[in-house]
Amino acid sequence: MTEFLDRSGLSVDSRLADFIEQRALPGTGLDAAGFWSDFATLLGKFALDNAALLAKRKDLQAQIDAWHEGRAGQAHDPQAYQAFLRDIGYLVPEPAPFQVGTQNVDPEIATMAGPQLVVPALNARFALNAANARWGSLYDALYGTDALDAPAAKPGGYDAERGAAVIARAKAFLDEAVPLASGSWAGWRGGQLTLADPSQWAGGKPGGILLRHNGLHIELVIDRDSAIGKTDPAGIADVILEAALTTIIDLEDSVAAVDGEDKVLGYSNWLGLMRGDLVERFDKGGRIVTRAMEADREWTSPSGEAFTLHGRSVMFVRNVGHLMTTPMIRLPNGAEAPEGLCDAVITSLCALHDLKGLGSLANSRAGSIYIVKPKQHGPEECGFTDRLFDAVEDMLGLARHTIKVGVMDEERRTSANLAACIAAVKDRIVFINTGFLDRTGDEIHTSMRAGPMIPKGEMKASDWIASYEDRNVRIGLACGLSGKAQIGKGMWAMPDLMKAMLDAKIGHPKSGANTAWVPSPTAATLHALHYHQVDVFARQKEIAGEAVPSLDRLLNIPVATGRNWSEAEITRELDNNCQGILGYVVRWIDQGVGCSKVPDIDDVGLMEDRATLRISSQALANWLLHGVCSEDQVDAALARMAVKVDAQNAGDPLYEKLTPDGIALQAARALIFEGVMQPSGYTEPLLHKYRQMKKAA
Repeated sequence: MTEFLDRSGLSVDSRLADFIEQRALPGTGLDAAGFWSDFATLLGKFALDNAALLAKRKDLQAQIDAWHEGRAGQAHDPQAYQAFLRDIGYLVPEPAPFQVGTQNVDPEIATMAGPQLVVPALNARFALNAANARWGSLYDALYGTDALDAPAAKPGGYDAERGAAVIARAKAFLDEAVPLASGSWAGWRGGQLTLADPSQWAGGKPGGILLRHNGLHIELVIDRDSAIGKTDPAGIADVILEAALTTIIDLEDSVAAVDGEDKVLGYSNWLGLMRGDLVERFDKGGRIVTRAMEADREWTSPSGEAFTLHGRSVMFVRNVGHLMTTPMIRLPNGAEAPEGLCDAVITSLCALHDLKGLGSLANSRAGSIYIVKPKQHGPEECGFTDRLFDAVEDMLGLARHTIKVGVMDEERRTSANLAACIAAVKDRIVFINTGFLDRTGDEIHTSMRAGPMIPKGEMKASDWIASYEDRNVRIGLACGLSGKAQIGKGMWAMPDLMKAMLDAKIGHPKSGANTAWVPSPTAATLHALHYHQVDVFARQKEIAGEAVPSLDRLLNIPVATGRNWSEAEITRELDNNCQGILGYVVRWIDQGVGCSKVPDIDDVGLMEDRATLRISSQALANWLLHGVCSEDQVDAALARMAVKVDAQNAGDPLYEKLTPDGIALQAARALIFEGVMQPSGYTEPLLHKYRQMKKAA
């Protein structure tokens, strides 16, 4: 049984109370009694506003549903639709032109362009790997993936032929990014280094040469005694790229955190990252490996001055959105506390250890706390977050706008009012981004009653998506984010397909985005190549001033008008979505894994989180609503795909087979058959319900 303690009228899970009082508060200058009193006051004030915002979401959705139902069978009228959305307050007036005023932002966020990792806060090993992915071996990334146009490495130890191809590709990259004054890197034999642009030589140290291009560093490891270096004319043993400039430590879509036990684990790992003392020990191939955070890197400039480079990604923490409540704290009236309010207070408290230098390593040298706030619907909710962060700063004794915010442009009402959303947090915003999956899930749910939607696979080619991606960058630039904040793009979901990533993901820096999500440290190293190929800030200057795509395109509802579905099309779509839902849900419910590489219907490993589940469940709920398929057809697809998912997980000793009366399959069915009624189509309420049932069992 979970023990609860009284703290200023709040009923607090004893595990959370112990964490805050014994680990998070000491050294901060805050006393426990004052902290709990202020926390209770904050919750009492903001919980009411939070509930009112959720009620407004529900009311707007009801009005939109009624609009579509009242026009059933009529052709869509874009002008009448927009007028209706303005009339009900879904669309708000565009703000007058403005520039954001954010200050004290670390260069990795404001003035540098490079990859970004997102990792679950509950997995210390993944979090440490991501934090340390600031620097990555290009040799390793090329050798161990399919990124290279060369035969795969032969089994049985180091393949010299594969290695030679890796080295040739890496030196070709050096020729492109930091060319020599004469000749090529393949012919350089060491000694005097003369670059075509001498300013690209950034420093040196025994065994290392530091170069710089497009604001990113490249380290040449010189070691003529190593296995690789002794075969190289210049003794180059590796090429190290500055890669994951930033990492988001995630308490939201990639975790299964449903109670005090789960949340405390996430908070504890975040505290360890903020202090620099997080350590994880694990068995790897029969030996115990210890993973800790990398130190800063020491260098000497060409003029002889010592300097350091940050050894780790600059870390954000992603809090949950406004929707969910948490059983770890109950208000005086017995209601669960809004989880997003708890995250704001507790993650900021943990980050005080960084700001006050209480640990061994620093995260923000600019003195800021970076919080990504997801799933906000429009400027009113962004303004609520701004006021909440004001209150947290006052509670913790922080200067105004110490807490920075990343606004995820992943809900339709935010996309349609993006400039107004940015204006609502204009003095603390450091991040906007786009995300296909959550944004598509909200697209389907908002227009659920407009008609049957096009298949999931066709969404990426739809006009509203193109408009959404372009509007995000252009509005961000118009609001002055360049040089002050990140404009980001979404995840490459296939961690095993790195050649395809290299071919496709260069589109992100070309779009003017100065960061984009990648699924692994190796992918971050390879994606870093794109930021050497494209000068993102020069690209932003080219784009600045271009017209923002119209709202007409963004609000073009992706309904499959007049489409005659074949049985084969319907079966394929049902199987595809059911397989994805089951493959993800069975791990979430049975194992508490919120993000992992899940084989898709074609056995391609995809990084899955709740966003992927949202689109799949909403797509099927929409088709059921409009009679494209029947409940019997969905159940038949679930039965077929349960067999496939069981087979795909046969090698996992922790896996529990899907059974009709099993909690995981019940959860999957509920996500589909109750999908129309879920708030904004979110999966969290049902996932939390069934995961709590599983933990109780």
